Amino acid sequence: MSLPAVLTLIADRKSGPLKPEAIDVARTLVKGNAPIVLSPGEAVDIPCPPPRPGSASAATIRATLAPYRVDALLLKTRGRRRAVLVADMDSTIVTGETLDELADLLGCGEDVAAITRASMNGELDFETALEQRVALLAGKPASVLEDVWASVTLTEGARELVQTMRKHNGRTALVSGGFTWFTQRVAELCGFDENYGNALEIEDGKITGRLAGPILGPDAKRDHLERLTSERGVQLRAALTTGDGANDIPMLASAGLGLAFHAKPNVRRIISTQINFANLRAHLFAQGYHARDFVTD
Repeated sequence: MSLPAVLTLIADRKSGPLKPEAIDVARTLVKGNAPIVLSPGEAVDIPCPPPRPGSASAATIRATLAPYRVDALLLKTRGRRRAVLVADMDSTIVTGETLDELADLLGCGEDVAAITRASMNGELDFETALEQRVALLAGKPASVLEDVWASVTLTEGARELVQTMRKHNGRTALVSGGFTWFTQRVAELCGFDENYGNALEIEDGKITGRLAGPILGPDAKRDHLERLTSERGVQLRAALTTGDGANDIPMLASAGLGLAFHAKPNVRRIISTQINFANLRAHLFAQGYHARDFVTD
């Protein structure tokens, strides 16, 4: 009979393989069984008893293993595989911030980046921050959007995450506070079933500095999560969400598995399940997938 909890360890492959010492330390912390290899040198599952008063907390385990550049997720064994994936785009599915990169090319990068930082750190509400940033783009040529798109890079593991979950009948959605001009293209590149974002108003080849529709902010992200799970016929605990910024907190906190992915400090203070070192493949290991089961084409 399997144990009711599992500690999943995932290494940052660019920093080297998962060290046996890290596995031994983790097993001691959780009084775990022998590790089950999910990917040689990259990820293991350690079956273990559920947390009890006086046992090591998830935060303690994470901090203890951080020097090894290893992410540690203490999860329930039951219901690990999720039926719905809702993912943020900027600094999650793609490596950069598309709005900041657009502003850089248009000569207002420093002003926009400062507002972005304040918003992602929770110092400025998302709606106000977005309106201020978009206003700075007024009168600029929309053709620059193509230049930004040419430099967009998917985060390692993005396609594997989306395609693997789709193969196993998961419903996948890209839900971003960024622009639909980018979400549509990123979604197609990764294979998301659907995508949502903010519509940038463009007239006569120029950015007007306004949005063409209501703002998709933190509450709207959570609303999409609730709608998607309802349409899929599952409860919120069957969903996986991932993101890095303050506007992702409501959907991260509402899902059965919300992963703060290389997240801002204020997000990490609130969301205890975190990926701080590894790439997006970690989201599959967290669900108990073996690397041999990943869709890699």
